Amino acid sequence: MPPATAPAIPRHIAVIMDGNGRWAERRRRPRIIGHRAGARAVNICIDFCLERGVRALTLFAFSSENWGRPQEEVGALMKLFLNALDREVEELDRRGVRVRFIGERERFSASIRERMHAAEHQTRANTRLDLVVAASYGGRQDIAQAARALATDVAEGRLRAEDIDEAAVAAKMALADLPPPDLFIRTGGDHRISNFLLWQLAYTELWFTELLWPELDAATLQHALDDFAGRERRFGLTSAQVADVAPEKNPA
Repeated sequence: MPPATAPAIPRHIAVIMDGNGRWAERRRRPRIIGHRAGARAVNICIDFCLERGVRALTLFAFSSENWGRPQEEVGALMKLFLNALDREVEELDRRGVRVRFIGERERFSASIRERMHAAEHQTRANTRLDLVVAASYGGRQDIAQAARALATDVAEGRLRAEDIDEAAVAAKMALADLPPPDLFIRTGGDHRISNFLLWQLAYTELWFTELLWPELDAATLQHALDDFAGRERRFGLTSAQVADVAPEKNPA
């Protein structure tokens, strides 16, 4: 079971970067301008995690449902994604960031898939920060693919159906080798998780802000961390039990 009290710094932060389009519309600009502005906020978030010692950051960049947006916007997003891969990977590698992608990458063009693979390969040995980009990702799709993988194991005799438990399912999910997110942040004012990491967010602390993603700054992120540090994480226990299992601050 995870520790019952919240550490001052979360090990893993998951973020829904919402509000790019609305940020642009409020300025009477095309929505893609908002997505470009949002790319700068991504760098702020990465810098913050590196400075604070956060070990993993998962960003919801493009959901499986986003393919249904207007084709012009999807095409512009793909071009922006491609340019970011070309522009940012060298600097991320230099700073010790490991880049990874989760989601249905087969839906992307061959050129984007090649750059995804190249970024993962180039940064694979880095250990300062795991940067996970969820692209063409959906939480229900993640659970479904885990179920298919377990069904295949059973059909091929590697696993008995009666041995499938939570640990077996978790091992087949995206991010299986990372701790579950401690803190979830969503900008843009909506108070929902929108099919993001449904399995992994079971005991994650949720934090919402009205701020639109391009408006993100380090002070906002610090506010989220301060709020997180003040929460009691019980994981199904009572407060009295949490007090009993918490390590003594001043051991004899």
